[in-house]
Amino acid sequence: MTIGRPRMRDRDDSPRSVQAQDLMADVVVERGGGFTCEMRLRVGAGETVGVIGPNGSGKSTLLLALAGLVPVTRGSVRLGADTLVDTAAGVDVGSDRRGVGVMFQDDLLFPRMSALDNIAFGPRAHRVGRRQAAGDARDWLVRLGIGDCASRRPAELSGGQRRRVALARTLAASPRALLLDEPLVALDAEARVSTRRELGRHLAEFDGPRVLVTHDPVDVAALCDRAVVVEDGRISQSGKLAELGERPASRFVAELVGVNFYSGTASGTAVQLDGGGVLTAAQEVNGPVYLTVHPHAVSLHAEEPRGSARNVWRGRIMEVQPTAHPGSENVRVRIAADPAVVAEVTAAAVESLALTPGREVWVSVKATEIQSTLR
Repeated sequence: MTIGRPRMRDRDDSPRSVQAQDLMADVVVERGGGFTCEMRLRVGAGETVGVIGPNGSGKSTLLLALAGLVPVTRGSVRLGADTLVDTAAGVDVGSDRRGVGVMFQDDLLFPRMSALDNIAFGPRAHRVGRRQAAGDARDWLVRLGIGDCASRRPAELSGGQRRRVALARTLAASPRALLLDEPLVALDAEARVSTRRELGRHLAEFDGPRVLVTHDPVDVAALCDRAVVVEDGRISQSGKLAELGERPASRFVAELVGVNFYSGTASGTAVQLDGGGVLTAAQEVNGPVYLTVHPHAVSLHAEEPRGSARNVWRGRIMEVQPTAHPGSENVRVRIAADPAVVAEVTAAAVESLALTPGREVWVSVKATEIQSTLR
């Protein structure tokens, strides 16, 4: 769904790129039941920010406030040089005039319209000619790899196809900013991988600010430049996932990014990591993958181990600190190596192995403890 202005064409009949501009919000939104969101967010032109947090934390409320679909109690929203909301000055630009593209969790496709007509609806509503709107819609279907779905209605499409039609409809009117609420929710594993890849390509081509609400850290890692963590209506932390993991500000953040996360290319069970190093997984796959390893599954040794673990490498301890879990006596040990890794061990292990910054240790991980996901 695109809220706002129609798609424009240059003389060569190719889509005109969106003028680069930042999105800035400093808002208080009061919802029913006494729940209040108070957040300050800035998204740069060409930047994708992933908004992640527990259910009911206020992620979608923030998105709806930016879109103009829920009222801002106090504060301001600006897009480039334009003020969309300024409660002190009495400014509140209607959602239909903000030029913002919104992709909701539910596709919200018109059930009696074809895929092509769904995509063409926004431009047609803004007085773009029928022929041009249909031509643009057909172009988007082809670009998203579903050109053969033009005449199908939503009920005749798979979940992944519906998501792509919803994305095409959002982009068809060249919005100034993109707001995406759980764009990959409810897709099966195969459709999620292919749709994520397609979404990532089009986000990279979009010049304006992008805000993506998700519950999945893989989406943040694959699609976003940085993460913003929302808890209890407030932004508790922001930064790249690796940065959040080094200094988790809450239990949720620690659990969210507490896993070791890698990307690489798999050939059978061997995975060549993008950042250096090779890991062996139990599952045979081929192609680009994401790998996750829980810190609990990482063992540390003073000497090179002689056990059954198929992944053994050496590194240097950079940091030893308590976990963010209340009541836990475990310790997180950050190790510089190829690959870098975080282990979670007991306080007794720290003492017996003399785990201190600067000490060299051996790391081992069983292949069965490495989870792989095609990307």
